[in-house]
Amino acid sequence: MNELVGLKEWDVQCGLLTRGETSLLIRKGGIHERHGEFEVEHRRFVLYPTYVHQNPEELRAEFAPLLRTDPAPGRVRPPALAEVVAVHRVTDLAAAQRLEPLQALTARAIARKFAYKNRPWVHALVLRIWPLREPPTLTETAQMLGCVSWVPLGAVPVETGAPAVSEADLAARAAEVRRLLEG
Repeated sequence: MNELVGLKEWDVQCGLLTRGETSLLIRKGGIHERHGEFEVEHRRFVLYPTYVHQNPEELRAEFAPLLRTDPAPGRVRPPALAEVVAVHRVTDLAAAQRLEPLQALTARAIARKFAYKNRPWVHALVLRIWPLREPPTLTETAQMLGCVSWVPLGAVPVETGAPAVSEADLAARAAEVRRLLEG
């Protein structure tokens, strides 16, 4: 049994990734990041759905109806295992905003993340996703709370199903990210 790490992300985003509707996350990080800014510290992790700070105005219109309140406060159910396929540190706002159609955030939300803490960049993460056959229910501890991205979850048994998207589709999505970033 391996020690799991979770990446906190809006519940809406976790659902889209788990269902294979998207394969891209645009990240900046939380207020209390360990090194002062978001870093891709782990290449494999579970998605840790959060409900704090979800904002319908920052989601593209077709995804805003997917917002929901926390169904079990104090508990978390990681829906999927993720593996980082590609990381792009994007330092051009126009390039970052060209990624809007490939994920759930609006161009305005991407711009807000880009400018956060007066550090002009975001990470674009292309992820391979394996939905979990039976997502575990974990009790949130003090270590899991707060505005951080990475959360140690301990030794939790998980069994994955088939990947959310085929290798060919994932390769095409990764290529589209590269194409849009190159302009």
